[in-house]
Amino acid sequence: QVQLVESGGGLVQAGGSLRLSCAASGLTFSSYVTAWFRQAPGKWREIVVAINPSGTNTHYADSVKGRFTISRDNAKNTLYLQMNSLEPEDTAVYYCAATLSPGYLYVGPDYHHWGQGTQVTVSS
Repeated sequence: QVQLVESGGGLVQAGGSLRLSCAASGLTFSSYVTAWFRQAPGKWREIVVAINPSGTNTHYADSVKGRFTISRDNAKNTLYLQMNSLEPEDTAVYYCAATLSPGYLYVGPDYHHWGQGTQVTVSS
């Protein structure tokens, strides 16, 4: 079955960096749009950034533009999120997600497959 397994979360001070990874299995990773979502306590889950199957097109939430960078390695079936200049407002559970979206970069909430999430906590 499809598995998405996130890693790399943790506790970091404001201004610091973290790199999240998402290892995918059970699917043809290179065919899927993939994304990072996050959910903070008491808030709706929101998309952080999405990337198309070839890695040539991305969509970032305004709140993370210039600070976060998404990338993927289709040979390794792995998605990454480099997070720099972290702020306390970035504290959330971060989820990796994948969906089939032929021809366009889907950035809505209805992704087919989800990971279990990894906690990111940014202290002030």
